[in-house]
Amino acid sequence: MLKKKIKNEGSDNISKKPKKGGFFATIRMVLYAILAALILRTVALEPFNIPSGSMIPNLMVGDYLFVSKYSYGYSKYSLPWSLPLWSGRILGGEPERGDVAVFKLPRDNETDYIKRIIGLPGDRIQVRNGVVYLNDRPLKRNKIKNFEYKDSNGHIRRLEQYRETLPNGVSYNILEATPYGALDDTPIYTVPIKHYFAMGDNRDNSLDSRVLSAVGYIPEENLVGRAEFTFYSTNGIADIWEVWKWGESTRFERVFKSID
Repeated sequence: MLKKKIKNEGSDNISKKPKKGGFFATIRMVLYAILAALILRTVALEPFNIPSGSMIPNLMVGDYLFVSKYSYGYSKYSLPWSLPLWSGRILGGEPERGDVAVFKLPRDNETDYIKRIIGLPGDRIQVRNGVVYLNDRPLKRNKIKNFEYKDSNGHIRRLEQYRETLPNGVSYNILEATPYGALDDTPIYTVPIKHYFAMGDNRDNSLDSRVLSAVGYIPEENLVGRAEFTFYSTNGIADIWEVWKWGESTRFERVFKSID
């Protein structure tokens, strides 16, 4: 009887105990989750997607990738809404030649761009007949199998492909539609101190540091982070609500693929 009475009283107490703060506890959990996501995006990894073909063949339209914010340290552009809490960079490492980097476009300090770092402060860069000269020496490149891909109109395109190698040993594939493109012969660029020079891997379809009025030299403060790996990729044939097409639209070979 005693045990039964204790059990029943306990049951009654639990069922009748008023719930306090349930709504506000949920709000707090949501706010904590948002704060944690903002902190993660600020100091660790931030997702980006690729909307254009300037980095083909290494990044495709429809790739979703993570960028490490800690690689180059932090500036105001690392913060949500680019809050001007300090100037310059803090806790930073230096970009290396060959890094695929996200940066704020110097022209407006708002638009996110992604290109490959080719030149460091003090470097001299020139393009002659499509070949990049770094400090008066041509970058080594070898012709490899042509690259084929389907453009936004569904047409198959075939472009010449080369394996280009920087002096530090970093190598990657580039595309050349023609050696006589508008940016295949340039003046000599001398990279200013605390600035960088970046180019797209799709050399004849990239607006980059070769066009000083549009992109030009990238201030170190404008660097957002280094591209690390793709976590998803879609060929664009499925809308978000077309669940039955997700499998067909996903490029599984590019999921969790490291970026050269």
